[in-house]
Amino acid sequence: MISFKLTEEQEVVREAMHEFAEQVLRPAARDCDEASQVSPELLDQTWELGLVSTAIPEAFGGGGEARSPVTNAILAEELAWGDAALATAALAPAAFAFAIVDQGSDAQREELLPLFCGERFHAASLAWVEPGALFDPLALQTKAEPKGSGFVLSGAKSFVPFGDRASHFLVVARNNGSHDAFVVPRDAAGLGISETEKNLGLRALPTSTLELERVELPASARLGGEAGSDVPRLLGHSRAGLAALMTGLSRAVVDYAVPYAKERRAFDQAIAQKQGIAFKISEMHIETECMRWLTWKAASQLEQGLDARKSTHHARAYAAQQSMWVADEGVQVLGGHGFIREHPVELWYRNARTLGVLEGTLAL
Repeated sequence: MISFKLTEEQEVVREAMHEFAEQVLRPAARDCDEASQVSPELLDQTWELGLVSTAIPEAFGGGGEARSPVTNAILAEELAWGDAALATAALAPAAFAFAIVDQGSDAQREELLPLFCGERFHAASLAWVEPGALFDPLALQTKAEPKGSGFVLSGAKSFVPFGDRASHFLVVARNNGSHDAFVVPRDAAGLGISETEKNLGLRALPTSTLELERVELPASARLGGEAGSDVPRLLGHSRAGLAALMTGLSRAVVDYAVPYAKERRAFDQAIAQKQGIAFKISEMHIETECMRWLTWKAASQLEQGLDARKSTHHARAYAAQQSMWVADEGVQVLGGHGFIREHPVELWYRNARTLGVLEGTLAL
C-alpha cells in the first residue's frame, strides 16, 4: 500500500520549518526584495537551523545524521512557503556541501566539509546555469581540457548564488565527451566574478556571473578525484530541490488567495462564491498537490538510490510550468491588488517566473 503519511521525525521538521518561515522569513521577505540583498544576521539565523551541518559526517565536525532527500523536500517546501528567495539563499550552500559528502574524494571531504560546520553562515555555490535562453544542463558550453596532470576550464556560468562572497564554486563542465564537476576556489587565476546580477525575481538572493578564462586546476579539484562524479545524479538532486521550492511558493499563493477571496466583496457577495473564482482556486490547489506528489516521488527514488533521472525531470518541469500558472492565477484572483506591493502575490509571481526558467527553456 502506498502511503504519503509523514514519519514522526518529518512532522517535527515540517512544523519547525513552517514556524521559522512564518515568523522569520515571511516578515523579512519584502524588505530583502526591495533592498536586493539578505542581511548577514538573517543568514546566520538560517544557518542555526543546521540544514547543512547536521547532514555532514561527525568525522568532519557535522551532526552525522543520515540525509533524506524526502525530508529535505519537505523542509524546502515549508521554507519556500515563507519566501522562495530566502529559502534558496538558506539552502544554496547545501548544493555544494552535499555534493562533497556524496561524491567528493577523501581529501576533498577533509578540506571542505569543516567549512560548513562553524557557527556562522558559510557560502559556497553550485555553478551550473549558463547564459542564454536555450541553456541545456546536459549540453554545456563550459569545457574542461586536460593539461598535464590537471585541467583547464573555459566558459561562463550565470545565476551563481553568493558570487559576491562564496569561498568555492562547484563548476560543472564538459570533459572528454562526458561531464564532470570541479571545485574552483574564489581566488583561482583566470576566474572573473561579475557584480551582483539584477534579476526579475529572487532579488533577495545575490547572484553573479562567473567568467572562466583558462582557469588551471590540479587533478585534485575534480569532484571525486580520479573516479570522477555522477553528474546526472547531482542534477537530479538539484531538480528535486527546485521542485520543492516551487511547490512551497505555489502553496503560499493558494493560502493567500483563499482568505482574500472570502473577504473581498463585489456586488454584495464574496468573490469566493462566484464560480469563476471558486473553480480557479480549486484548480490552483489541485496543481499544487500534484507538484508535491511528483516531488516526493522523485525524492523517494533518490533516497533509495534508484535511477531518478525521469522522475526528477518530470517533477521540475511540471512544477516550473504549473507554479507559474498558479502565481499568475493568484494575481488574477486579487485583480488590481495583485500588482501592488501591499500584497505579496506580485513578489511570488516574479519569484515563480525566475525559478521556472533556471534550466532554460528546453524540454529534456
